[in-house]
Amino acid sequence: MADDNCIFCLISDGRIPSTVLEVENDDFVIFQDIKPASQHHYLAVTKKHYASLKDLNKSHDSLVQLMENALKDLLVSKGVSVDDALFGFHLPPFITVKHLHMHAISPRTQMTFLSKMIFRPSVWFKTVDEARIYLSQKE
Repeated sequence: MADDNCIFCLISDGRIPSTVLEVENDDFVIFQDIKPASQHHYLAVTKKHYASLKDLNKSHDSLVQLMENALKDLLVSKGVSVDDALFGFHLPPFITVKHLHMHAISPRTQMTFLSKMIFRPSVWFKTVDEARIYLSQKE
């Protein structure tokens, strides 16, 4: 269900033609982040509007896995190693767009100091593995 006031809903619905969708399926789209933290920075954005990871539960584990796999496949298709990549989610209130999105950032070692702080695994940023543990504990 799209929210007409949400930029990610508009993008995932194909209503922002200037945003190139690298990947699209029934559940999510993938496109480049407009403020990249490294040379390759993509977002997997769900088509259904969830405000954040906190809106999901253990039944969404497969969605998270599909998003991660699609981001990894995209990076590999562009000749980018996933060994030096970071995959994860920001948690409220540390999200700029309140719509669930997974970051894929590579190479992680070339991120600026500020980007390393913003995307540092912490209370505000969860890696995919941390996110899956978090979801496994939610009914």
